[in-house]
Amino acid sequence: MGTPDFAVPVLEKLSNNFQIIGVITQPDRPSGRGRKLIPPAVKVSAESLNLEVFQPQDVNSKSSLDLIKSWNPDLITVAAFGQILSPTLLALPRFGCLNVHASLLPRWRGASPVNAAILENDTVSGVTIMKMAEGLDDGPILTQESTSIQPQETAGSLSDRLSVIGADLLVKTIPLYISGEVQTQIQDQSKTTYAQMLKRGDGLLDFNQSAEQLARKVRAYSPWPGTFTYWDDQRLIIHQAQAINVTSPGSGVFTRYESLPAIGTGEGLLALNILQQAGKRKNTGKEFLHGSTDWPGE
Repeated sequence: MGTPDFAVPVLEKLSNNFQIIGVITQPDRPSGRGRKLIPPAVKVSAESLNLEVFQPQDVNSKSSLDLIKSWNPDLITVAAFGQILSPTLLALPRFGCLNVHASLLPRWRGASPVNAAILENDTVSGVTIMKMAEGLDDGPILTQESTSIQPQETAGSLSDRLSVIGADLLVKTIPLYISGEVQTQIQDQSKTTYAQMLKRGDGLLDFNQSAEQLARKVRAYSPWPGTFTYWDDQRLIIHQAQAINVTSPGSGVFTRYESLPAIGTGEGLLALNILQQAGKRKNTGKEFLHGSTDWPGE
């Protein structure tokens, strides 16, 4: 069970090592200006592997459960699927359900662990293989693998790395789990933190925060939901930015720093390296200033 790009390496690695009897993913969703139905990344991968694909609106419905029962699975693996599994479904496979979670649990349970790790300036992230229970990411831990978060890493690049780490770790863990060689570890509830589900509007920057906080937010929300502000009554999408440790002209004051557009913050300047006006292509900060002579500053 999986849906986005993060789950694709997991599916591919599993297919090279085990018999997959079915793939469950979210329904196709409308996207873009034409609202064309776009299949999930996992569906595209599964079809290329000639695997049976099931896309239920509700994986816990009677019809869904009946289909999964007919497959008679020994084990269900889950990676960024996007639906909560009911107790009935969790108990259906002989060996239960294992989840590939993109954090070192119990830190960053929830929907957006990679984003949260970067936003909160964590230096280390990782992947947990967990036996699923009824609560949110609170099942016993089977195995974990950590990795350093690089200084300029975005949520997108870290997620890509964690998906490969998770795929490898899952394939190593399954035989140990089935044979009983790996011991489960109960999560330390006192160390639990939660990563909330992100919404598109969460990317609006608050320039009362420090430039360091805002630069992390730009990285944490790349590629989705993205970060933005408003200039000239238009949305200005900020794809890449850096914190500059100089005196701020004031929170939200538009200015320049060397050859880049910049915005004053609660502490320091946020220099904009790559940005995009609504309806236009991406530009480097230098290119943007060449075409935007009314941007304030010298």
